[in-house]
Amino acid sequence: MIRHIVMWTVKEGETPRMKFERMAEMKARLLELREYIPVIRRLEVGFNSPSASGDNFDVVLLTEFDSWADLDSYLRNPDHMKVAEYIGNVRQTRAAIDYEF
Repeated sequence: MIRHIVMWTVKEGETPRMKFERMAEMKARLLELREYIPVIRRLEVGFNSPSASGDNFDVVLLTEFDSWADLDSYLRNPDHMKVAEYIGNVRQTRAAIDYEF
């Protein structure tokens, strides 16, 4: 099995609520990918605790796939690419890791 984890910090908005709305939209779009990309075996999206301090990330995505080829298929999927484009417009920083377990 292959695990793909991505974390983002999200840009601040004109209002404090805007950042949360961006995070909620990211989560909704990411969760929808389960319906369109059958190679996804597991997909979770979470938000950092509001009480956390420091330089923590805001949003985390955890996905699992049967093989490296399935991960590659997911990454190249047009539905995934649309979501990635949206996230690219609202994120500040990104970190990712892929590993076999």
